[in-house]
This record gives sequence, structure tokens and C-alpha cells, in this order.
Amino acid sequence: MNIYSKTVMDHFQNPRNVGMIENADGVGEFGDPECGDFLRVFVKVEKNTIADVKYQIRGCPASIACASAMTELTIGKNLDDAMMITDDDIVNALDGLPEFKVHCSALGATGLQKALVDYFQKYVSKDGMERDIAGSLSGDL
Repeated sequence: MNIYSKTVMDHFQNPRNVGMIENADGVGEFGDPECGDFLRVFVKVEKNTIADVKYQIRGCPASIACASAMTELTIGKNLDDAMMITDDDIVNALDGLPEFKVHCSALGATGLQKALVDYFQKYVSKDGMERDIAGSLSGDL
């Protein structure tokens, strides 16, 4: 008997948005690269919206499924909504996880939040104005 939902198995066997984004606007890492599950998330932001999300992961089937589902929940969302994606949102998108694997959802949600924080630190000034790569301000945010 399979302990995972069909949705989890689909995301594990056919993970979405795997890879990296060259010149990503934000990068976040979460987990333990030495001995456990580890996730690196890349985000591309255009006009206050998540245009693309990719990830690299080393982990169990549940972790891979959670990262894949996180990308589908994120792409196309505005920054505020993307920052609010929770572990529970990921578990619900996967039609549940076994209780002993629910912690895997934190990998996706936290990795995404860290990538968004990286973006905000690089490109958004304290007054909410978007910075370009050279550090000058623009009012497009």
C-alpha cells in the first residue's frame, strides 16, 4: 500500500520547475547540505510578480514533491501573496502527506521565503522603492 497520495507521487515522479535561474533575483537555501534534505530556490521577479521559480533539491520523495508543488503555488503570484505561502498550503496542494512527512513541507515554504527575503534585501529600499542592479531607485514596484 502506498503511503503517498497520487498527487505526491505525480510531483515526485514528474517534478515541475527543476533547475536554476541564471541571474536570479533572489536565492534561498534551507536544510542541511551535509546530511539531510537540502533545497535551493531561485526566483525571478517582474513588476512585483513571481515570473519564475526553479529549485535544486536533495531529499526524499515527499521533499521533492513539496518543492515541486511550491513552485506551482508561487509562479504568477504577487510578492505579498507568495511570501504568505505556508507549509499547510503545500500539504493541501499535495492532497496531504503522512504525518511523519509533514515536516517536508517546511523545506519548500521556508526555501521560498528565504529567496524572497534575498530579493527584498537586494532590490527594495527601506522606503519600498525597487532598486535596479546598479543600486539606483525606480518607482516600478
